[in-house]
Amino acid sequence: MDVVDLKEFYASGLGHATRRIVVSRLRARLRGLQGARVLGLGYCTPYLDVLADEGRNVMAMMPARQGVVHWPARGNSASALVDEACLPLADGSMDFVLVVHGLELTDQLPDMLRELWRVLAPQGRAVFIVPNRRGLWARFDNTPFGHGRPFSRGQLTTLLRNAQFSPADWTSMLFMPPSERRFMVRSATLCERMGSWIGPGFSGLIMVEAIKQVYAVTGSKQKRQLVPSLRPNIIPQPARTGVNIRSRSQT
Repeated sequence: MDVVDLKEFYASGLGHATRRIVVSRLRARLRGLQGARVLGLGYCTPYLDVLADEGRNVMAMMPARQGVVHWPARGNSASALVDEACLPLADGSMDFVLVVHGLELTDQLPDMLRELWRVLAPQGRAVFIVPNRRGLWARFDNTPFGHGRPFSRGQLTTLLRNAQFSPADWTSMLFMPPSERRFMVRSATLCERMGSWIGPGFSGLIMVEAIKQVYAVTGSKQKRQLVPSLRPNIIPQPARTGVNIRSRSQT
């Protein structure tokens, strides 16, 4: 997906409804972000405005294949075009990471997760929003969530654990059909309430909050090596043959 397509989607009525639903669920994950260093990777600008007031330093990074847009709308730009497998950030420099339109659209998935783990501080949090493999939104390509690779909850769990992330909280959302019809857009809130109660496994999106795991490394104690004492070598002596050797003068 190109950044132009993503921008057009969020400018549509369906995009506005999508943003409203995701933001309402995302606010519950924003605890403890006062003064935090926040990174948005992928196309997160529709949602970073919510985090801008919470975090101390909020920036948006967009993959090179996707393109980049200016963000925020006013003031100096806090967005950059990057290689998602080689982020220009120091180790442990971020406290919170939001990834939207990132995991399903990248072709460097393991390297991307490895970089996110690297730039997160110990016990830092990351929120991933991905299309649900079992949902309707992954089956239609009229939205950005119908492109790329959708995930099931089990697949996402395995993926994150292999990258040394510990999934901590799950949220299912976006139960409305991916339709531009006004009736469906207006009934988005009602669909969310009914879907959360009837069939959460068939949501359009999955949101998971994961924590960076840092395992303790215990250095092995150096084993005491017992070296046997060495005895001095005995200088070899010429063997006696028992033959009487006479001098020439005696002969």
